[in-house]
Amino acid sequence: MSKQVEKIKELVAKREQARLGGGEKAIEKQHARGKYTARERIEMLVDEGSFEEYDMFKKHRCTNFGMEKKHYYGDGVVAGSATVGGRLVYVYAQDFTVNGGSLSETMAQKICKVMDMAMTMGAPVICMNDSGGARIQEGICALAGYGEIFERNILASGVIPQISAIMGPCAGGAVYSPALTDFIIMKEQTSYMFLTGPKVVKTVTGEDIDAEHLGGASVHATKSGVTHFAAKTEEEAIEMIKSLLSFIPSNNTEEAPRVECNDPINRMEDSLNEIIPDDPNKAYDMYKVIGAITDNGEFFEIQPKFAKNIIIGFARFNGQSVGIVANQPAAYAGVLDVNASRKAARFVRFCDAFNIPIVSLVDVPGFLPGTGQEYNAVIQHGAQLLYAYGEATVPKITITLRKSYGGSHIVMGCKQLRSDLNFAWPSSEIAVMGASGAVAILCGKEAKAKKEAGEDVQAFLAEKEDEYTEKFANPYEAASYGYIDDVIEPRNTRFRICRGLAQLATKRQQLPAKKHGCMPM
Repeated sequence: MSKQVEKIKELVAKREQARLGGGEKAIEKQHARGKYTARERIEMLVDEGSFEEYDMFKKHRCTNFGMEKKHYYGDGVVAGSATVGGRLVYVYAQDFTVNGGSLSETMAQKICKVMDMAMTMGAPVICMNDSGGARIQEGICALAGYGEIFERNILASGVIPQISAIMGPCAGGAVYSPALTDFIIMKEQTSYMFLTGPKVVKTVTGEDIDAEHLGGASVHATKSGVTHFAAKTEEEAIEMIKSLLSFIPSNNTEEAPRVECNDPINRMEDSLNEIIPDDPNKAYDMYKVIGAITDNGEFFEIQPKFAKNIIIGFARFNGQSVGIVANQPAAYAGVLDVNASRKAARFVRFCDAFNIPIVSLVDVPGFLPGTGQEYNAVIQHGAQLLYAYGEATVPKITITLRKSYGGSHIVMGCKQLRSDLNFAWPSSEIAVMGASGAVAILCGKEAKAKKEAGEDVQAFLAEKEDEYTEKFANPYEAASYGYIDDVIEPRNTRFRICRGLAQLATKRQQLPAKKHGCMPM
């Protein structure tokens, strides 16, 4: 046997060893926990045979606390490039079978390498987290590794899409990398995210709580809004990543992907002519409106379980990817609050960063009142949404379906925030406030005088409310000033959006020269 053949056999053997990660027993334990390995996850995500791995043979250089006896090829992370749906992506997956996936200096170097390559090539980065945190044996070197990763997350923000899938533990400083990415997907039951774990919480605050209730997928999907998706299985999580990628471009210089559309753009939806209830205080389901106007009724919702009074997500009009922001009258009357404002603001900014047009469906009675909101800075959070819309230079189409009152009218993509096309349904009411509230302020003294004189106050107030509605709470007043470009028949909404997007395809708008704005935080 020649030396060359021997060397090749040695290479093959080393590759096989590297692919085993922490070894067969460690893999069995991983499977017993209901979790896939790093390599299995990557195989599920990428196009078959497309994964090009880097630094397969890299090892750590730590000699403290017996680490010199624990050497594994790859050192706990699998990293490289591949294609998903034929498009280039860079991906890394932490390997829990190797030292619990703990981050070492060399692991950080591997991760930073693929992130640097992704920036250079203009391709998305997908990370799959399953790690016990910083490798304690390496001390400051592990912390420095996190710092290097975070800096790249920051520099890549708004340049290439970054997607994080949390498949296992993610605690302490490790949570900041996913938090800096654009979208987070958490696997239910096996994943969690928190800065301080249950033991520290117990020691410091005396509170008894387990990992699931402190930072599990259900908590972050419903209460904190940290995660955008909660998946029941790892397979579902990976399908979510694929769906997400289908709506977004590879970088900030590209247009969003287009697909062939077989749904006629002039399809009329007669049900929309009847969807708004006669009673202005009665709810209806905004999802029915979205399903009626998008291509084939398809809608990929973001953060579906958090701040349900506002709906965000991706859809297509005539094959073009679009971001939808819509108030939901069926949840808290569609009122804006702290969580709804920051949820929508972040989404609007993502769409603007990656050249995805924004369609806003407005039915908002105002901001939620009360000390709970004011003490939690609803002013600043509302200003974030205002800022996001005003800053966005992508095509923006706003359609007012029913209510659009006061400050909430302004922050939902009004004309003054440089919305390109503003349409309204005949049922819309665009005013400082609703008729009853306005009349109570405008005619309060007169009503009091009539009451003291024994006159019919209710009839008087009803008459004034009708007068106010006729003069102000309708779309024609706003249209008379050019703040509404057209009042449209509801069933024509899809056609007007599709035609509007085609018209705005060549839009060019620049922001004033600046280092960056100071967004209210």
